[in-house]
Parts: sequence; structure tokens; C-alpha cells
Amino acid sequence: MNNTDKKQEILAAFNFRHATKEFDPTKKISDEDFQFILETGRLSPSSVGYEPWKFLVVENKDLKEKLKAVSWGAQGQIPTASHFVIILSRTDARYDSEYVLDLQKNVKEMPDDVLETLMPRYKDFQENDFHLFESKRALFDWASKQSYIALANMMTSAAQIGIDSCPIEGFNYDQVHEILKEEGLLEDGKFDISVMVAFGYRIHEPKRGKTRRSMDQVVQWIK
Repeated sequence: MNNTDKKQEILAAFNFRHATKEFDPTKKISDEDFQFILETGRLSPSSVGYEPWKFLVVENKDLKEKLKAVSWGAQGQIPTASHFVIILSRTDARYDSEYVLDLQKNVKEMPDDVLETLMPRYKDFQENDFHLFESKRALFDWASKQSYIALANMMTSAAQIGIDSCPIEGFNYDQVHEILKEEGLLEDGKFDISVMVAFGYRIHEPKRGKTRRSMDQVVQWIK
């Protein structure tokens, strides 16, 4: 496949993707395909490589019912989606946290001398460049931004293999937080809810084609 064909294939996937409000409950995504979708989330980039996310694949019916009761934007998706995912973001993604130090040393296998050199740079970035230490919410919101990169990659990769999706922010944050906390899924406050996403196969075609602002409305060239 040449570059032109590749570009057309990718754009076709973007045009195919839409926020699916209701899925065909009789159609299930294969294990192989869903692992592929999760892998594109896992391989996603994040600021300074902190990977501050976790993907909860919710299959438990009772938990789904609890979530549906407090998620006004997921009324059609939770009962019908093949797979329903809650994306958590870390609350402890500080440069000097136990999590970050373990990531650097044991996952990225960063030598101690390199880490020692980078730590002041990461501290300055978080504390002064982005003011992330002004509140716990500021640090969490920064981590949550990273999770949306993984979200987008998973939805796009799904669309490229003909699978539908819907990102969901239509939920009561406090109530979902309490449900996940009671279920022991927030790891003693190390995570919190960022966004939800449903995957499956559409049962209805969109009522209209893709609508977006024109290129000259969203792009400005600075010369």
C-alpha cells in the first residue's frame, strides 16, 4: 500500500468513527481485536513518559447497573456495548513519588546517575512551568490530560478495524468516585476517574455525515 492509500484509509477511519449512542448487543468484539485496542492505549505517549493511566474493563453486571444510575451520558451504551472501559488517572504522578521512581528505575531501566540528573528538571517542569503543585486537582488534571491521548488512540485504532466507540463524560464525578472507591478500584486514592469509553458495533447508522468546522477556521499558519 502506498502513502496515498494509507492516508485515505486513515481518513476513512476518522470519517467512520462517530459517538455511538447505542450498540448491537448481539455482536461482541473478539478477544484478539479488543486486546489490539487496549494495546494501542498502553503504547500511547504521555508527558515525560509517566503513563499515568489505568484501564478498567467493566464486565460485572452489578457494577454496570450502579454506574448506569449515575451516568446520564451512558444510558444507551452501558447496556449494549460489547466492552465498557473506565479510564483512571493517577493522583500521585509527582516527579518524586514512589510510582514515578519505580517507573523510571524498573520499567524504563533508567540508570541512577541519569535519574539524578533528570529529577531537578522534572521537578522544575511540574512545579514552575505547569504549576502542578498548587493543588491536588491540578496534578490530577494534568495526569488526566494524558489519559485522553490513550482514549483517542484506542478509539481511532478501533475505527480502523471497523469497531465503533463512544467517549463518555456524561456522569456524576462524585458519585462514580464513591462507587469505584467502595469497590476498591482506586487503590487507596492513587487513582481517580478520568473518562469512560464504550466499544462495540453500531445498531443504527448516523443520521448525518461528519460535520466539522472548515480547515481555515481551525488552523492558523504563523509565518
